[in-house]
Amino acid sequence: MVITPDVPDLPYTLHNGVKYFELVAEPVKSEMLSGLFINAWGYNGSMPGPTIQVYPGDYVNIRVINKLPEPTSIHWHGLDVPNVMDGVPDVEPSPKIDPGKYFDYHFRITNPPGTHMYHTHFYSVKQEMMGLGGAFIILEPNPQNQYVHRDYFIMLQEFHVNGLKMGEVKPGVYDIDPMNNDFNFFTMNGRCFPFTTLLTTKIGENVRVRLGNIGHDAHPIHIHGHQFIVSASDGNSIPIENRIVKNTINVASGETYDVEFYANNPGIWPFHCHIPHHMSNNMQKPMGGMFTAIKYV
Repeated sequence: MVITPDVPDLPYTLHNGVKYFELVAEPVKSEMLSGLFINAWGYNGSMPGPTIQVYPGDYVNIRVINKLPEPTSIHWHGLDVPNVMDGVPDVEPSPKIDPGKYFDYHFRITNPPGTHMYHTHFYSVKQEMMGLGGAFIILEPNPQNQYVHRDYFIMLQEFHVNGLKMGEVKPGVYDIDPMNNDFNFFTMNGRCFPFTTLLTTKIGENVRVRLGNIGHDAHPIHIHGHQFIVSASDGNSIPIENRIVKNTINVASGETYDVEFYANNPGIWPFHCHIPHHMSNNMQKPMGGMFTAIKYV
């Protein structure tokens, strides 16, 4: 299974061969740094929302309950689903979900194993920047064939937090401004360094890190002490003979990438966005923002 640090998996019940999931779109208080919370929007109390994990061929029913103060929808980003299930009510037959109502998205998983996302597609300019998104992973039915020992997902997001002067970071609960793209906090799975969770490994392991971005900015993600191969793009596996070796990959809005490296250089190694402003918490010293580390244990 895939590990999404600091974000829960979404459970399901199985009935007559159908996997039933339930997502509740609702306001959440999300802790970005120790004691520093934002009033965001998420799913099931989490921002980003819980990770959905399925297999090729699964038939799923995902009930989305709207506890937000305005209509919403969900788009299954990168998945090949029927038009009425795609979640863009402004241009498709897929309906919007009014406050207090629900809609059952149901479809068969026809994509191959890969990394995808889900996110709102109603009033996206506001709702996506309030945090409404999560990971949707189609798992490999025979993981032993992939020789991956650790498998992580990281969602990249950014926010404009109101009520703080530049360089100021202090505990409290703050509103965010989804219309302001002068971002002052940058997160991995909803958290900023040093509140992010380390990615652990052991020497001799093969590690996969899945990266997803539903936000505004592109983020060049860089690894220290290792090189990685790019094994998949937008949920599509790259043939082995076409894979490239890199140590930085730019993840634009709407993109997912799977990168893999061999753990052969023990230590604690940074793994972060390489844009300088994105490695800070509201421009404060020292290091912060969209930053974590790989730690050998």
